[in-house]
Amino acid sequence: MTRRSCAIYGVGIVCASLLIIGIGLVVTQVFQTLIHNRLKKEITLTEGSRVFETWKNPPPPVFMQYFFFNVTNPDDFLVGAKPIVSQVGPYTYREYRPKENVTFVDNGTRVSAYQPKTFVFLPERSVGDPDYDMITTINIPAVAVMNKVKDSFWKSSMVSIWMNSLHVGMLMTRSVNELLWGFKDPLLSRIHPMNPEIDEYFGLMYKKNGSNDGEFVYHTGEEDFMNYGRVATFKGESLWTSEQSNMINGTDGSAFHPLLSKTERLYIFSPDLCRSIFMEFEKDVKVKGLPAYRFTPPRDVLASKEENPANEGFCVSPKECLGTGLLKVSVCRKGAPVVMSFPHFYLGDEKYSNAIEGLDPVREHHQTYLDLNPTTGVPIRASKRAQINILINRISGFPKTKFLNETIFPVMFINETVVIDDVSAAKLHKLLLTAMLVSNSPLVLVGLGAILLPVFIGLIMAVTTLPDVHSSVPISFSMRRHRRIENTVELKCNGILLLKERMDQNTAWLL
Repeated sequence: MTRRSCAIYGVGIVCASLLIIGIGLVVTQVFQTLIHNRLKKEITLTEGSRVFETWKNPPPPVFMQYFFFNVTNPDDFLVGAKPIVSQVGPYTYREYRPKENVTFVDNGTRVSAYQPKTFVFLPERSVGDPDYDMITTINIPAVAVMNKVKDSFWKSSMVSIWMNSLHVGMLMTRSVNELLWGFKDPLLSRIHPMNPEIDEYFGLMYKKNGSNDGEFVYHTGEEDFMNYGRVATFKGESLWTSEQSNMINGTDGSAFHPLLSKTERLYIFSPDLCRSIFMEFEKDVKVKGLPAYRFTPPRDVLASKEENPANEGFCVSPKECLGTGLLKVSVCRKGAPVVMSFPHFYLGDEKYSNAIEGLDPVREHHQTYLDLNPTTGVPIRASKRAQINILINRISGFPKTKFLNETIFPVMFINETVVIDDVSAAKLHKLLLTAMLVSNSPLVLVGLGAILLPVFIGLIMAVTTLPDVHSSVPISFSMRRHRRIENTVELKCNGILLLKERMDQNTAWLL
């Protein structure tokens, strides 16, 4: 065997080995499985894991924006005209939400925590001064009290007299700060001495700055990565009319399991809504160069019981089942006729937005969404949007309501946003790059094998076309030297054959 033949044989063995090993690793997905197992182990709510510290104290800044609906035709509205509103905002606050009293329970399979929220006003991101900007809107304390006593003739008569003596009407004009963080209401102050359970102060965010919603208990995900961050229990009562409606499903929106699929439905438990909602895949997006799946709540989430029978359990009573796009949450608002929706009644029946002049539901500005990295489940951008409305209508015993039509009146909507910070984005980029390189390393072997394949074919073609040069070799060559060369060539070729045999044995398990 000549040196040329030996070289061709060696290139062929290396080429075949690279292709066999590479294709075998691609088909069996050995490296991808290793990466996935590593992610499942690292992304858990356990001491020392990659995500535990950032879960306790999230580094990306969270911003809370408040938009108010100012009534511009108050006199006409009170005598039955269609209300006209103008949107005022945003008034932006930086939200701090570290978890406190973090404690492992149930042999470390669950972790309990409290999450107090603190808000700091950001004038540079706001349209004005909340201390001086005035908003005219529905008098929520008055409406709440009237609904509370409407079934009692004596109580309703007494409250009506108080409202007249205190000059309390169906509308009120207050500063943004008062509406958000609280003010002493004259009607509530009159009732408070007789019923201490009723606070004399009112505000849409009253007592929420520096407070928490109660104790959450989360699954760590150590036993099953699909349960990572899922809420196990929450301090609260069974509020709705069916067992299914009272179930706590999903996470609190800050953590999701790794290896997300486009076909799955993600659940989020919201204390503000007193229930869990679900979100579905909408499209692929990129945030700071990071790939993400966008999940959004579909129309079914707040659909009427006629459109989605599963939502019948969220009716306060059969008579209080509202239409698509609305959720009455009076059961967790001390009986106040509070109705939640998406901003401008987005995804709701058109009759609700048409009943108020000045509303214009637009997907881009009013949709709630979550952009999650599918490999790690890390939220890299999110916008939670919700609107607070008050149900108003004619109430027997209160002449001030005699010209009112039943209306879902918008008061304020919030936009809670977060985008991954640059430091966290850089770390996630590095993690995803490492995972990609390890997962795709078998393709490198296949690529090298593919490169050597044309080289191998070229060498074979070159051998078949070259003339036999042995006849031109002088006969005076020493036979001893010729045998020594033949022995050396044979030894080298035998070595390559032995190497091939060993490589075949080592890669046989892949086939």
